[in-house]
Amino acid sequence: MYDLIVVGGGPAGLAAACSAWDSGLRSILIVERDRQLGGILNQCIHNGFGLTYFKEELTGPEYAHRFVELLGKTGVEVRTDTMVLDVTADRRVHMTGPKTGYRVEEARSVILAMGCRERTRGAIGTPGTRPAGVLTAGAAQRYVNVEGYLPGKRVVILGSGDIGLIMARRMTLEGARVLACVEVMPYSGGLTRNIVQCLEDYGIPLYLSHTVTDIRGRDRVEEVTVCRVDERRRPVPGTEMVFACDTLLLSVGLIPENELTTRAGIEIDPRTKGAAVFENMETSLPGVFVCGNVAHVHDLVDFVTQESQRAGAAAAKFVREGEAAGESLALRSGNAVSYTVPQRIRPQNVDKSANVFFRVNRICGNSQIAVTAGGRRLAAFKRDRLAPGEMEHISIPKKLLEGVTGEITISIEEVRE
Repeated sequence: MYDLIVVGGGPAGLAAACSAWDSGLRSILIVERDRQLGGILNQCIHNGFGLTYFKEELTGPEYAHRFVELLGKTGVEVRTDTMVLDVTADRRVHMTGPKTGYRVEEARSVILAMGCRERTRGAIGTPGTRPAGVLTAGAAQRYVNVEGYLPGKRVVILGSGDIGLIMARRMTLEGARVLACVEVMPYSGGLTRNIVQCLEDYGIPLYLSHTVTDIRGRDRVEEVTVCRVDERRRPVPGTEMVFACDTLLLSVGLIPENELTTRAGIEIDPRTKGAAVFENMETSLPGVFVCGNVAHVHDLVDFVTQESQRAGAAAAKFVREGEAAGESLALRSGNAVSYTVPQRIRPQNVDKSANVFFRVNRICGNSQIAVTAGGRRLAAFKRDRLAPGEMEHISIPKKLLEGVTGEITISIEEVRE
């Protein structure tokens, strides 16, 4: 029996395993379905990683390699090219691989770090024919950066998530012409720095409150129709623009890979589509933790690392001491807040402060992040600007949680000039 089994060898799984090792566990197994560790970072060859955690600018593979090197200094066991098929409530992990065959391993604790996947055309219901040349931005990224293929020459990108923005720049650098980036919402879904560096610096237009309403082509995409949408996201007749292109990249959102989470009977948050967690990233199933994009979609890998280290230390503590005790406080999303992670906080299990991540559901100017409970304001944090594409983070000191019962509300109060 292992002390800990980590499902996923990407940035979240690597950081969690290293943290658990540093916290005293010595029987740890990482199971990764790909042939090498590193996860999605292996195809993210652009820079911009590590500014928060390492205080220097790295590419994705460089960031991953830092943690692979750290892992190599431990005694953590690694099984690559191995697929986890099931995780049961009693922490039995079913897996299969060409070297080991079908195996069932038992663990005292489990960390789920499977990452996320992209929404596809079928998820958004775009009408039109079904020619070649329609693919997700992440698939195009792998074709270009790993396989060495350019998937198209004249490109339209639907959605302004970070992967789509980065691929607008990457396709341009490889000789393709990116005609437009189209976003159905009135604001971008990506980081401001990526809008500037990947679109504005290359003269690529961004059409907000627009969407693709038709795809035409027999064998290959020949043209797409883009149309402005109203406040209810319905196409506005008479605003159509037709782009002659051979490729449509989709950057329309990411979804946590939570099939294993769901089959284990773990509670899922309908807003994040990931597991509902406590302050230490423990799920509703004692001894099973989640971290990284399988919990909620992050915009910076540095935040994934910090969260995963917390999960690794918590798993080690669970193995040593058992289930954490104490009543929990529910976190509720107030004005302009889409979700919070964690969804519950046990004050007795908080060391110095409780870290809370959240996203807003609209652009807010000069604001205060208000933390309230029972009609009483516990804390307020100032922000000059808040945007849906950028995840926010606050730390609530433990002393402010003492004596609080029921629930805590996180809300945005815009300051009027």
